[in-house]
Amino acid sequence: MNTTLEQAKNNMISKGFLDVDTPEKIDYVKEIERLKKEKNAVILAHYYQEDAIQDIADFVGDSLALAQEAAKTDADIIVFAGVHFMAETAKILNPTKKVLLPDLKAGCSLADSCPPADFKAFTEAHPDHKVVTYINCSAEIKTMSDVVCTSGNAVKIIESFPKDQKIIFAPDKNLGDYLNKQTGRDMLLWDGACMVHEAFSIEKLLDLHAEHPDAEIIAHPESPAHILKTASFIGSTAGLLKYARESKKEKFIVATEAGILHEMIKQVSNKVLIPAPADEDNTCACSECAYMKLNTMKKLYTCMQHELPDVDVAPEMAAKALLPIERMLDLS
Repeated sequence: MNTTLEQAKNNMISKGFLDVDTPEKIDYVKEIERLKKEKNAVILAHYYQEDAIQDIADFVGDSLALAQEAAKTDADIIVFAGVHFMAETAKILNPTKKVLLPDLKAGCSLADSCPPADFKAFTEAHPDHKVVTYINCSAEIKTMSDVVCTSGNAVKIIESFPKDQKIIFAPDKNLGDYLNKQTGRDMLLWDGACMVHEAFSIEKLLDLHAEHPDAEIIAHPESPAHILKTASFIGSTAGLLKYARESKKEKFIVATEAGILHEMIKQVSNKVLIPAPADEDNTCACSECAYMKLNTMKKLYTCMQHELPDVDVAPEMAAKALLPIERMLDLS
């Protein structure tokens, strides 16, 4: 291939528009392991990734654990098998390292629900409020924040402020509502939500529980209040795993993205795990994140082979976004 065509192809890969052809019978596991060693790369994967990606990752975790792992890695290349805001966070924490995302179109409905221009106007209209943002937001939103949080440390972050301090919480209204109830606050909530957790059907969930009355419902706090009211336990993805592992119960209905069941089955193979049902019919009758599932083993191999697409954050924006992330890590 001539240089001009090669550059054009690489440019398309970097923009997430091209899925490079690879040999049909390639052993992706073997080749990805080889590339990891050759390039001193680390693969960080979220619990919502497809099973094969979770299995080959060097570290699998929730948003907090992944941010902590990204902050301390000594790898030259970070391959982030997750969604765009997660790779952005890794780049902000590692400005001199190359951060790869298998598919640049792997976005986040929750992050998209908080446009920077609108949020800027919202915060400027409430200058006496501190701004706490859920890590599921863009780098630009993080620059407008006093501190970032995850579902795993949100209560601790909120309670680090004096009781009389007015707070804006964004972008997840469901998580914000849950936190208000947990902390006794009256935070001003941005009207955003995650399509995966919004998709749960309360009618189907109650019918499913009637079929399995011995099962406990456990739920992620991004779920709407009517779903959380049915839950015996509410927690982050890592929290849900810990609870299922330590609980004496033998059966659980799990109300979060269905990808978590892969790791959950590994940790509690002796227990029965049932995904909470979604409103819309789909292949597993559960709620899955289409963005998370854009990443595949083929794309993971291709991005490592070509070191594209890479995620970059403008230095000035990265410097501003780093401060609230570091405050979160310090408090965690």
